[in-house]
Amino acid sequence: MDQPGSDSRRWMGVGRSADADSRSAAATATAEALIGKDPKLIIVYFAITHDPGAVVTAIREIAPDVPLIGCSTHGEIAPGGPTDGTVLVTAIGGPGIAVSTAAAESVSGRQRDAGAQIAQCTGKVPDLPHRILMILTDGKIRDQEAILRGCYGVVGASIPLIGGAAGDGWRMAHTIVIRDDEVMTDAVVGATIASEAPLAVAVGHGWRKIGEPMIVTSAGNGRVYTLDDRPAMDVYLDRLGAPPEAYTDRQAFMDFAMSRPLGVQRRSGVEARNLSTEIDIEGRSIGSGTAIDHGGLTWAMTGDEDSILAATDTVCEAVLGDLGDREPAGILAFSCAALRAVLGCEGIRRENERIAKWARNAPFSGFYTYGEIARIRGIDGFHNQTLAVLAIG
Repeated sequence: MDQPGSDSRRWMGVGRSADADSRSAAATATAEALIGKDPKLIIVYFAITHDPGAVVTAIREIAPDVPLIGCSTHGEIAPGGPTDGTVLVTAIGGPGIAVSTAAAESVSGRQRDAGAQIAQCTGKVPDLPHRILMILTDGKIRDQEAILRGCYGVVGASIPLIGGAAGDGWRMAHTIVIRDDEVMTDAVVGATIASEAPLAVAVGHGWRKIGEPMIVTSAGNGRVYTLDDRPAMDVYLDRLGAPPEAYTDRQAFMDFAMSRPLGVQRRSGVEARNLSTEIDIEGRSIGSGTAIDHGGLTWAMTGDEDSILAATDTVCEAVLGDLGDREPAGILAFSCAALRAVLGCEGIRRENERIAKWARNAPFSGFYTYGEIARIRGIDGFHNQTLAVLAIG
């Protein structure tokens, strides 16, 4: 495919293949992505139907010594539109850019320590003016915010975070991350990218609050048990005027909650939490797989395709604005699997078109995640039903 966006300094290339043979697909995509000299990082996103070992083998045959990270997805984002079932490879390189990678395994139960372990790679790159830490996590790990707090304990506010949680095509059973030749579960991988030119991160969502806040009066292990001292599921559904079947039927609750996340107060604003997959009809609790703190303020939220796509424009405009007059070498985008479910096939096509419009002549790539990672300020940085974007200057 045509790959604009490279120059004599930094470059980014994107290749994608729909070949059903994993090895062939990865080889084709990698060859397409390597558009410049001196590649510094390869990022691979692949459908869960592909063999990750074969994907790694093919990439290593073409680029044996280039640092590699990647993960399974709930769909791949690239020029030409969103797809399922493909292998998508992004390569970044050229002078004035340096990369160091890290991995942490057996993460569940030691999320914060694993985050600190990943963040150590930030000290293994040259002292260039701009750095970010890109993180890909196993999407089945709970309390993902603890991973990011572990990172923050090492890097503080000096280094933005960007990335996402791996998907598995909405199976919610088996998600995969990759670093170099290793295929892992219950793991986190990271890559520090250091550059002479700006690296900009932006994040946002298109959801709006409804009514007065609700107080988390009992919570733990990523679940909210009571809001305002009543069963959390009932308070949430009452606030939104849900139909009777949403109170008693799992599928009805999922369908209703998909476009109505829970808003959680954070220092950076009100973050969205997806409630459509961790459903507890019997216990009447609600959960999003990550921490919702006792005593915190929450809101019922709602939105639609128009508000979601408007947020896409806002995020892309903000990230490019942070590059100043510099044209991006490339853009990495992390959108939510639950947003995809709300938007539908036509909606995600329009989302892709919006990203392409803002990218202009630059290549872009990304995937639909089980949670988006973006920390620009403050200690928190794990999101649901949100778009997170990195622009490489």
